[in-house]
Order: sequence, then C-alpha cells, then structure tokens
Amino acid sequence: MRMSAGVEWGLHCCLTLAWLGDTEAVSTAKLAVWFDLPPAYLNKQLQALNRAGILTSTPGPRGGFRLARRPERITLMDVVAAVDGADDLFQCTEIRQRGAGAEAPVQEFRQPCGIAGAMLRAELAWRRELAAQTLADVMAAAPASAAERARRHHARVSG
Repeated sequence: MRMSAGVEWGLHCCLTLAWLGDTEAVSTAKLAVWFDLPPAYLNKQLQALNRAGILTSTPGPRGGFRLARRPERITLMDVVAAVDGADDLFQCTEIRQRGAGAEAPVQEFRQPCGIAGAMLRAELAWRRELAAQTLADVMAAAPASAAERARRHHARVSG
C-alpha cells in the first residue's frame, strides 16, 4: 500500500494551520515556500481538503486557507480520504476463477477467497487506526519547538 505525497503535504499543512490558530488565512504560496513544495500541486491538495470540509478558503489577495474544524475533530483518516479518496485499497478481481480455476465447481466461489478477506481485515484495521488519531493527537506528540517555529516563520513571512 502506498499513499500519495499529497497526504503528507496535506497533513503537514493542516498541522501548521492548527498551530497558527484562526488568526488569518494562509496562502498556498506561503505554505509552498514553507515546505519547499510546488505551489500548483500543493493547491490541488488544499482544494481537496477544502471540498472535504477540513479547510475553508478565502479568495482574494489576502486570502488563503484555515482549518474548518477544531484539530480534535479532524482525523488522519479524514485527510487521507480527502486527498487520496475513500475507495478500497485492495480490488479483488477474482482471478481464481480464470485459467485453470474456470474448471472448478461454482460452489468454490460462493465465499470470498482468503486473500480478499485478509486484505479487507488489514485495510479495516489501518482505517480504524487512522480514524482514531486526530490532528490534536499529532500536535500533542510534536516537539513544542515545532509549534513555536511555525509561528515565528509565519510572523516573518507575513510581517
């Protein structure tokens, strides 16, 4: 399983916006400079988070993004689903019914195969774990200096 880089980018941007609080919207350009990321691609991730109700956006020259909900109400799974989509990671195509398997009795295929079941259980565990962790949990686990560094950087870039 592999998540897109956009998930990491989205999570870090949400974390930064949480540290900055609700004082003002932060532009895509400032966030892109902050993390040395391509602005156009980062904007796609931020727009996906906006559509999912994780961020709000303000248009215009002083516009940008801020959190739409408190960090305690944003799960890591919310961000993953917003950026990468909510589709199942494993797509069973029932290859066991092709080739030599096409000769097997139909009753062998009434139940999902063990591989599909195992993959589903693993994915559900992964989703539950990400849904159980909030942005506030990540904030609490981060070094205190990270929040202060974010605020100092924002003050320098904004001022």
